[in-house]
Amino acid sequence: MIKVLLADDHAIVRRGLIAVLNAEADLEVVGDAATPQEAVLLARSTSPDVVLLDLQFGVGQERGTDVVPALRAVASQPSVLVLTTYDNDQDVIAAMDAGAAGYLLKDSPAEELAAAVRRAHGGAETVDARISQRLRRRDERTALSARELEVLSAVAEGRTNAQVATDLFLSQATVKTHLVHIFDELGVTRRTEAVARARAEGILRPE
Repeated sequence: MIKVLLADDHAIVRRGLIAVLNAEADLEVVGDAATPQEAVLLARSTSPDVVLLDLQFGVGQERGTDVVPALRAVASQPSVLVLTTYDNDQDVIAAMDAGAAGYLLKDSPAEELAAAVRRAHGGAETVDARISQRLRRRDERTALSARELEVLSAVAEGRTNAQVATDLFLSQATVKTHLVHIFDELGVTRRTEAVARARAEGILRPE
């Protein structure tokens, strides 16, 4: 039996997921949490094999990716699957870099979700096919590095070059070099245009 913990701030979503997963003979929901902090506490007490984790919780709450390391660190060392409505490169990369075993969209069919839980429990990485296809298309036309994505994300938050340099432990000259490459790859000439293009193409999360 694969033990699953759910973390989502919407009770109706949790109830739906419980019904879907408990209908599978080899899956058992051992707990459901409404906040990232509660998810970590429940993981410590229920020892799940897999955690299904929402990305965006209520105002003032941490993002799901912020607690992935803490979830992975509990005694049972569960695999973490992000289950969200957010379909953009920034969130996908952040989740996988944090240690998530997969990234799925909430409109995935029930059988696909159950299969993803089984794959995660078996140690396999799972990314929604629609996201994988978009990432491949992006790689063909836009090759931003992980660091350039960090720089662009900071710019989208309104950070100046000096602030970006401080936040990312870079020199301002390096930040400018990254921005030149970002502008070139996106076919723009200004910071605002770069952010708008990146959001339109699903590279950055929407406002």
